[in-house]
Amino acid sequence: MIHRRTAWKTRESVELATLQWVSWFNNQRLMGPLGYVPPAEFEANYYRILEQQTISA
Repeated sequence: MIHRRTAWKTRESVELATLQWVSWFNNQRLMGPLGYVPPAEFEANYYRILEQQTISA
């Protein structure tokens, strides 16, 4: 992300672009090995199922 653009006007613009990329990477990117769901959703589902199993046991 950082090296793709030649000139950044401010440090804040670099930080914002980085945060936007991280948000996309974790919350919007679909991963085939995870069933084509975003990593954050997969993780949330994992812990929800784990909690349900603990409560039922």
